[in-house]
Formats: sequence, C-alpha cells, structure tokens
Amino acid sequence: MLFDPAQIRHLKVSNRIVMAPLTRSRAVDSNTPNALMAEYYAQRAAAGLIITEGTSPSANGLGYARIPGLFNARHVQGWRQVTDAVHASGGRIVVQLMHTGRVSQLANLPPGAEVLGPGDATLGGQVHTDAHGMQPYSRPRAMRESDIAHAVDEYAQAARLALDAGFDGVEVHAANGYLIEQFLNANVNHRSDGYGGSIEGRNRFALEVVRAVSSAIGAERVGIRLSPYGVFNETGAFDGVDAQYRALVTELSRIGLLYLHLLDHSAMGAPPVPAELKRQLRAAFDGPCILAGGFDRAGAERALAAGDADLIAFGRSALANPDLVERMRRDVPLNAPDQATFYTPGAAGYTDYPVLAEA
Repeated sequence: MLFDPAQIRHLKVSNRIVMAPLTRSRAVDSNTPNALMAEYYAQRAAAGLIITEGTSPSANGLGYARIPGLFNARHVQGWRQVTDAVHASGGRIVVQLMHTGRVSQLANLPPGAEVLGPGDATLGGQVHTDAHGMQPYSRPRAMRESDIAHAVDEYAQAARLALDAGFDGVEVHAANGYLIEQFLNANVNHRSDGYGGSIEGRNRFALEVVRAVSSAIGAERVGIRLSPYGVFNETGAFDGVDAQYRALVTELSRIGLLYLHLLDHSAMGAPPVPAELKRQLRAAFDGPCILAGGFDRAGAERALAAGDADLIAFGRSALANPDLVERMRRDVPLNAPDQATFYTPGAAGYTDYPVLAEA
C-alpha cells in the first residue's frame, strides 16, 4: 500500500510517502528561500507529498536563525524556485506555516519585530543565534486581542502568498510548542479571557487561524499538524488533553480540510500519544489522515493496512535519503542522518547525501 497512488482531496499523489517538515536553517539571506533549497526539495520530489520546513507568516515568528519566511515579495520569488523545481520533478509540495511565538530570540528577528506569546513567561533554556552564539530565549510580550487578530490575518495573507509562490497548499503548524500550540496547551496558556481558561478558549486561536486560512485559499488546500502529548518547548500533557483534542478535531473536521497530520514524538523520547486517542481523532476527522513519528517501511505498511492513516510521514530518513522512496521500494539500507549538519548553512549534510547509484 505504501507505494500506491492516492487522492487527497484535490491532490493526486504518486505514493503514500510524505516528507515530513524538517527545519534546516538554509535561508541565509533575509530568511529568503534560495537555489540550494530548491535543489534539496527537488532531490526528494519522489515522495508523494512534501511538507516544507516551518515557514513564518510574520517577521515576529522568525525565532530561529535562518528559517524561511512567507510574508513579502522576495519570499514569494524565492519559494517559486522551490515549487517550480519540485513540480518539474513530478512532485507535490505544501508549505508549513509556523510562527515560533515565544520560542524566539530577539537577535534572530529582523528590526522592528518582537517576541509574542499567549503570556509573558519566558521559555527556559537557550537558542542559537548567528550574531551571539547560544542565548537565553527572549521574554515574550503577552498578546492582546488586537495582536491575536493581527496574527490571524498574517496567517491568511501568508496562505495567499503561498498560492502565488506555486504551492499546492499549506499546512498550519499547531504542534511542537510553537505559537498555536502555546495557546492550545494549558501548561503554557494561563489566560483568563476568551483565548484561555477552558477547552473552547484554548482551541479558539487555532480554529480562528484555520478558518481564516481556509477562507483565503479554500479549505481543501489547508492541512493541520497536531502533537498531543508532545513535550517540546515546555508543553506536555495536562488535565483534559484528550477531551480538548477531540473537540478541536471535531471542529476542524467540519471545515473540510486537506488533511489532519498527527505527530507522535515517542520515538524521540516523549510520552506516546495513546493509541485510543489516535483512533478517536482519526474517527473524528472526516478526511485524509497523515501519521508521523519514527516509522520505518514495515511500520508504515502496518499502519496503512490497519486503516490508521492514509499516508505516512518520514522525517530524518527523508532528510538523509534523497531517494528514500526507491530505497524503501527495494528494501535496501538507508543513509544515516548527520545531526551535526541539521541546522548549519551550506550544502554539507543537505544536498550531498548519496543516492543508490553513488553509494
């Protein structure tokens, strides 16, 4: 089943293998995609669907060094190189919209941008900056309702620009402790207004973003990524997490989205998403489902055969194997990823992984 074509709403894909979103930090000039990035994605276009690295819809969301944006004309032109290259190689590609929120350092932001979040609590730990090396995360400013409305508009405008740039759709990143999950997660969101304090309040921002993006470009072009039980960026489980995500996915289903993308971080040491919750969310969503989290070929085939998902996303194996589809089809060994080059600028550990003919 893994190598069978599939129809995802309006998209026909050549197989059920998805390249998961992977931050690679190669947008070295004003957070603008470039020819090296176009080469990287085109190398991996045999995947049925590519989901790009997290891409900020706002200057305020560029919390990491050298991550790409999608909020001005230069970004559109840069991303057009990428989408043209992927489409020329027969692939399909959507852009993941990721606002980092409080997961940010002012040294990584352009002039005039600021660090925002649902509250003003600073994330613990440090983050890399090109200007000053490792630095503590910056303290966010708690968003007012006017800031929230502005951020919703930024997501919608980025979605419009995504179509201008040639993308087949967008994925709203509501996982991994970035801005949308900062509102979703009760360990981070301590608001007492209409954007916190209850399941409905914590879900409100995510739903407003998805509805605005869907209104801008059509719900059939909009996917969403969720990671209940993830612990990245000080999130983690909380009382009522299962009920909250069931309510969220039920509302998302009514919108008619392109897909639901569920991420289980247990392969990287986080608590697993309970199997029963995965089944409940799958049942609550009337549409295609992507599962991600430590899959190999055999595990992917089992999940598809059981009806747990329609497509399976592969992360680090797609990073290290430009020809992942062919390697899995032949059932041959995979390249190991080089963690030292995950976020470094340049081609090393990016476009120079060997394919079968070279290996």
